[in-house]
Amino acid sequence: MTQTITQKILARAANRKFVEAGENIWLNVDVLLTHDVCGPPTFDIFREKFGPEANVWDPEKIVVLPDHYIFTENEHAHRNIDLLREFASEQKLPNYYDVGTKRYKGVCHVALAQEGYNLPGTVLFGTDSHTCTSGAFGMFGTGIGNTDAAFILGTGKIWEKVPESMKFIFEGEMPEYLMAKDLILQILGDITTDGATYRAMEFDGSAVFSLPMEERMTLTNMAIEAGGMSGIIAADSTTEAYVKERSDKPYEIFTSDPDALYHSIRRYKTEELEPVVAMPHSPDNRATVRSVQGTKITKSYIGSCTGGKLIDFVMAAKVLKGNTVSVPTNIVPATVEVAQSLTTEEFDGQPIITILKEAGCTIAPPSCAACLGGPSDTFGRSVDNDLVVSTTNRNFPGRMGSKKAGVCLASPLTAAASAITGKLTDPREFLR
Repeated sequence: MTQTITQKILARAANRKFVEAGENIWLNVDVLLTHDVCGPPTFDIFREKFGPEANVWDPEKIVVLPDHYIFTENEHAHRNIDLLREFASEQKLPNYYDVGTKRYKGVCHVALAQEGYNLPGTVLFGTDSHTCTSGAFGMFGTGIGNTDAAFILGTGKIWEKVPESMKFIFEGEMPEYLMAKDLILQILGDITTDGATYRAMEFDGSAVFSLPMEERMTLTNMAIEAGGMSGIIAADSTTEAYVKERSDKPYEIFTSDPDALYHSIRRYKTEELEPVVAMPHSPDNRATVRSVQGTKITKSYIGSCTGGKLIDFVMAAKVLKGNTVSVPTNIVPATVEVAQSLTTEEFDGQPIITILKEAGCTIAPPSCAACLGGPSDTFGRSVDNDLVVSTTNRNFPGRMGSKKAGVCLASPLTAAASAITGKLTDPREFLR
């Protein structure tokens, strides 16, 4: 019987040859991720259900990456970090990356990839809805609640329903003015924020496989914004090159059968698409940038697991070089590795960080920063009546701070162009 890539990966995790969409199965978990927001309650539930003296099922398979509320004076945020440290020490967790040490990495979803935890054919669960980012590596990644995570901590297993799959095929070449953010916002506008509820979103086509890994991660990251259980892209030579640089662990590559059964298939001619933006207050409130061009903004924000990777800043630098921003523009690298790369990687003969600074941008330490709002002293946090153009992944009221602010989701190219003019601007204005 034929299967999608998602069915095959879940079948492997269930020690079976075949699983059917809609079927409930026990999965053996390869990696469990948590961070400073959800780690402490997960650990509390684990102790309550398994006993105060219980040991986790496999310390090597638990990754704890504090990243959300860390560069703040907020005492509650500091307490959460203390609780992570206590549990990591008590359970002897080798994969705890503490804040304020050389081990600190930054935003969990990007750090997972950089540290070699994303392996084709594996299953990864995390206490964060954007765990689906990892699906860019031909693996199954999805977010779960604290109770499910506590159960995995104790058993290494989880009971899941096999999702149906939806396929999104982008044919042709990627124009220079488009990024993966435009592709996923296009999809969201077409199917809405509940159009993929509890389904796997599989991305395919020549345009998708022309993308570097960081751009593929943007596509899968935002599957959850359509209600998707996961996003996934089959592993290819680009995937393997990235993985082999960072891990020597074995992995298995799966692909969908040519005649696998899908809930639906959508095809796009990539060259016919144009830059888009999600206007407040929903990721599916799509408009072409051209149709809302001239809308005044108060800030530009380039960062997060979706928009704070090296490729995002390279693209922003393409637009910002030789120009000056007219509104406060915040640059937040996702990870320490990305931050370091800004000084070593160049565009047009200049280090990326030099271009960003000369354009007038403000650069912050690597973290989630304003993406989830955060305490009042969070870098880049929106205030009343702000209209921020942002490379983040959600624009619900209060998402980046004030509930009276608006957030327009866009690609780094669009965010950079808009930062220069002080209003929503099609990046083609600066790429001609």
